[in-house]
Amino acid sequence: MASWIAKWPKVPAIVLLTDFGWDPYVGVMKGIILSVCPRAQLIDLAHHVTPQNIREGAWLLLANYPYFPKDSIFLAIIDPGVGTRRKALAIKTEVCYFIGPDNGLLYPASVKAGIIKVIELSVPKDVSFTFHGRDIFAPAAAKLAAGVPFHKLGKPGEPEIKLNFYLAERCGEVVTIDRFGNVITNVPPLLSRQSYMVKLMRGGKIYFTLKLPYYPAYALAPANILFLITGSNGTLEISVKSGSAASTLLVQVGDRAIIE
Repeated sequence: MASWIAKWPKVPAIVLLTDFGWDPYVGVMKGIILSVCPRAQLIDLAHHVTPQNIREGAWLLLANYPYFPKDSIFLAIIDPGVGTRRKALAIKTEVCYFIGPDNGLLYPASVKAGIIKVIELSVPKDVSFTFHGRDIFAPAAAKLAAGVPFHKLGKPGEPEIKLNFYLAERCGEVVTIDRFGNVITNVPPLLSRQSYMVKLMRGGKIYFTLKLPYYPAYALAPANILFLITGSNGTLEISVKSGSAASTLLVQVGDRAIIE
């Protein structure tokens, strides 16, 4: 059996990241992909991104793409500009491919992965003005997985929207909030710290200032207090043991975070 399986050509994984939740949109895209490439390996990275929050989706892509096999295809759709003149892109990097709208969503991960070539995807005349995931992006990912050469997906292009996350010394930003209410920043930890002074800012104004203790594990923290922990992506998170730091702080993705 193993030798028989080995004769089949490898099909790269298609990894989906959207803000669609569990409405039918994700299922429809999977149907389109499997219609073009029946042996496609489909993996759901996340579909709970805050609706239309490009920055949050860009961080999830940046933080998680390294954990997938080489040549994986990341199909990422958070697209408030769907139906407009914004470009549809496919990006080949040194380790994987990214497919999605040209609105900054793909840019941080693509740069880190090492951009080799960018294609502006061909757009059929009869596409929906509201569901490019079905009509443009999913077919492109499926064709690539099925073996269509990358350059045949469209014409050469370049990203126009170059999103970057703010980080200047100890001042960064809130990049995402997970389902447990942990407030995840892009600020790295310092060595041998027992506490930090934390300031959160929105619109240029500080709305939270407090000295917070640091704990290496959730279980070591006392209940019902705010504290800092180093998350799985190697950056600092504000947490509450068995509670929601996000609800306590009323924080938003994109808020500035000074942690020193």
